[in-house]
Amino acid sequence: MGDPASIGPEITVKALADQSIYEACRPIVVGDACVLEAALKIVGHEEMTVRAVKDVRDAVFTHGTIDVLDMGLVSMDELVRGQVSAMCGDAAFHYVKRVIELAMDGQVDATVTNAFNKEAVNLAGHHYSGHTEIYADLTGTKNYTMMLAHENVRVVHVSTHVSLREACDRVKKQRVLDVIRIGDRACREMGIENPRIAVAGLNPHSGEHGLFGQEEIQEIIPAIEAARAEGIQAEGPVPPDTVFSKARGGWYDIVVAMYHDQGHIPLKVAGFVYNQERQAWDAVAGVNITLGLPVIRVSVDHGTAFDQAGTGTASELSLKNSLEYAVMFARNRK
Repeated sequence: MGDPASIGPEITVKALADQSIYEACRPIVVGDACVLEAALKIVGHEEMTVRAVKDVRDAVFTHGTIDVLDMGLVSMDELVRGQVSAMCGDAAFHYVKRVIELAMDGQVDATVTNAFNKEAVNLAGHHYSGHTEIYADLTGTKNYTMMLAHENVRVVHVSTHVSLREACDRVKKQRVLDVIRIGDRACREMGIENPRIAVAGLNPHSGEHGLFGQEEIQEIIPAIEAARAEGIQAEGPVPPDTVFSKARGGWYDIVVAMYHDQGHIPLKVAGFVYNQERQAWDAVAGVNITLGLPVIRVSVDHGTAFDQAGTGTASELSLKNSLEYAVMFARNRK
């Protein structure tokens, strides 16, 4: 459900109001039933029903009824939408912990996460920099990466939630090679038989043969050569300022980005569309997927949007995209 004070509960209701979701999968929400019940009114779907359950096996999976594995962690008297709080941070953390347990236990085929607020989660005493790190820790996964996807553009990251200075230090041959392998495997899990992988450079013009830095020569090119020796169709290093235009044009199936913003900015420029005339978002699309885990984890590609919480105006498009990707990965794994 995401942070209870965020748009998560509202877009959850909006997404599950679409009958096609129930035709594709059997969704159950992990969260607080009382928060979702309040969200029904906020988004204008009072015709729907929230049904609290304590076990996945008790869910009815029927359109019009939202099954909620009710955690009972939120007091509606204390909930203030759009504000950071330890109560909501603690609830959001335990929702994630519970879905990981359900997936590891085989009770669900895939997990989809709404956004939580990192400040709130840390305020509650859970010291993680994001969902990805929680999943990695609680599943005992050491070698993982984040993938963003929007339409035909996909990107995996060598590093994510670290400072830019540290991100540059993390560009090492083994890590780049590991991410190339993970990206190749992810494409195959999505049904792409012979993935074409672009590996972005770290420096302007991919270093210009050492003129602007040595990382391409010392770390990135050796990783690409090692991947190609394994039969992976990896190319590069491709200059970062052109690689995403090429990917969008169909040259590549996935891009290996060297750090967080290098991969996030182009995906969000493509997926987040703001209508200046209406002063509203026309689209907030795209998904965030953690690869390398023993379970399937897909997330919305946006934050908690506290400024919109309680208004009922937030777009559910990214959440619906996430559900579609989760179903696709689950079907292909089966």
